[in-house]
Amino acid sequence: MTKRVFLIHGWEGSPENCWFPWLKVELESRGFSVITPSMPNPEAPEIKAWIGYLQKEVGEPNESTYFVGHSIGCQTILRYVEQLPQEVKIGGIICVAGFFNLRGLETEEEKELSRPWLETKIDFEKIKTHTNKITAIFSDNDPYVDLENKELFEKHLSAKTIIEHNKGHFDDDAEIKELLIVLEELLKM
Repeated sequence: MTKRVFLIHGWEGSPENCWFPWLKVELESRGFSVITPSMPNPEAPEIKAWIGYLQKEVGEPNESTYFVGHSIGCQTILRYVEQLPQEVKIGGIICVAGFFNLRGLETEEEKELSRPWLETKIDFEKIKTHTNKITAIFSDNDPYVDLENKELFEKHLSAKTIIEHNKGHFDDDAEIKELLIVLEELLKM
């Protein structure tokens, strides 16, 4: 069965952002089917809308279904996986700059938009029933996601964690156009 990989961008992001185009080409050249949905209203992401959109895009997930998310895209993936029927298993999840807390939010609007994502509980135990392959990748100089999140991913999701150096938020601002560690980790799953 062909492995399907869903690449879920972050807040104010798109499938054309940062390292997504590069990763899509790399995976397709290895026979993966790669889906890069344009998530709805990326300037003001809402949990219900993003999960619903992802559900529609994925259809029937299975052990050949993998997810790679960036920032709020990671939150979307985890919340999507949390609500899957109990018997469904997926191949794995890679979170790049995933978070359970944020820093560096400057405006009231940013704080208001992030509040539901930060305050709505996630059932970590439920997520772990759907896959035991979760990798979380962080940067040691991310302006929004501090390394406390690394410990939270390890504690709550038994995730394998990796720290990259000087990659910022792994976004266009950090000028990250290729992210080899994501490809390597996905190929190991």
